[in-house]
Amino acid sequence: MLTLARALGRHPKILLADELSMGLAPLIVQRLLQAVREAADTRGTGVLLVEQHVRQALKYADRAYVMRRGVVELEGTAKELASRIDDIEATYFAGAKA
Repeated sequence: MLTLARALGRHPKILLADELSMGLAPLIVQRLLQAVREAADTRGTGVLLVEQHVRQALKYADRAYVMRRGVVELEGTAKELASRIDDIEATYFAGAKA
């Protein structure tokens, strides 16, 4: 959280964030994503977020892309993709090795 606060404190034009939720409790993740969303809305910060907790991330995103092995498999608005959770999960698990 401190790293995110430092990054946002610099008022970046774009924020690149990889797996903000890694090892954190769901409530903390929600607060982090809210802070990122607020920065995007109030400061005009562009955000590129890589996140495996899709349902959480889609609540705060404008657009989303689902990749498998480096290829974009699904894309659309967060609202569109939120209605396609089954497709997202199928894409995610199709990339998993047995």
